Amino acid sequence: MSEVAKYNYVKSHHAAPRPPHRAPGVLRPAGLGRTLLTFATHILVPLFLAAGMGLAYLGAFHAPAPRELPVGIVGQGPTAQVFAQTVTDQSDGALVAHVVATTATAERQVRDRDLAAVYAPTTTGATLYVSTAASETTATAAQKVFLPIAYDQHLPFRVVDVVPAGDQDTTGQGLFFLLVALSVGGYASAIAVAAFATRLGAVWTAVVGLATAGVVAGIGTVVAGPVYGVVTTHTWQVFLFAWMYDAVIIALGIGLHPLLGRWTTPVLTMLFVMLNFTSSGGIFQPAFQPGFFAALNTFWSGAAWLEAAQDLQYFPGASLGRSSLVLALWLAAAVLLCVVVHGLVARRSRIARAREVSRLEEEEVVAA
Repeated sequence: MSEVAKYNYVKSHHAAPRPPHRAPGVLRPAGLGRTLLTFATHILVPLFLAAGMGLAYLGAFHAPAPRELPVGIVGQGPTAQVFAQTVTDQSDGALVAHVVATTATAERQVRDRDLAAVYAPTTTGATLYVSTAASETTATAAQKVFLPIAYDQHLPFRVVDVVPAGDQDTTGQGLFFLLVALSVGGYASAIAVAAFATRLGAVWTAVVGLATAGVVAGIGTVVAGPVYGVVTTHTWQVFLFAWMYDAVIIALGIGLHPLLGRWTTPVLTMLFVMLNFTSSGGIFQPAFQPGFFAALNTFWSGAAWLEAAQDLQYFPGASLGRSSLVLALWLAAAVLLCVVVHGLVARRSRIARAREVSRLEEEEVVAA
């Protein structure tokens, strides 16, 4: 047998065993584990959103009922005082009835939003003063409360809408849906701006962020104003408040992105959808909300913007001081977060570069 034949014979009889045949696409146990772990980390975000949306919206809206809703009873003397106290006691904590001297005072207090509704009985009929511009759901709830009272007193019942909602906003919730548009556009834009913040630098990030907030606010204001007629007055002021509101969202996105990465989107969704819409008072006022959401209404940015927009659109004599202060504090906190976080990121980058330079110098010394 030749040497070549001997070599081929030995090679064929001592070849390394082939690995067991596996069907195409079947993962080894180690690869399957890594795949499942990767899937778990990615599915956490939609599961968080599903749970958060359910908890927030059902928690806030599943059983709306008034709690210490301020209402008025028109009248004078002990009889009116007793009637008001009876309404309060029989409501089991739902209402707090105050005596109002005259119908003129009743209209003023409803217009100023000091009282949600005022019931004015006379010998010939009963009138309920409400404001659908303040809240259509509250006005409807007040009618359900006082209509049976008028029926028991055998009085014809009528409703006077002191500050009605606009002709193109019959439910009074158009501004709330503008808030939805501003919020979704704001946090979606925040992710895009935050992704390029490290490349733009601090000054250009601020310029691009403010410009983007202005564009989002402008789109929302144009759609709500000239397109659908929800905003019919003080359009520029509504736009400026919307600009400030969106600037808050974008600044928070820029500040949070270096810390949270891909979790920035769900966190912004939690802040400006789950907690924001439910506490804003756009669907149900704080008196109809659970305590947690009613407490958020006192200082949350969406509630402040909606209150300012309602004041500008329907209650022009109201003070904008509180809403302006709340939004200004949110913006200041967001900008401070950006400065601190991006300062820490820049410092960490400088330290990393210094270490790399030092390592290269050491390698050059060793090589020499």
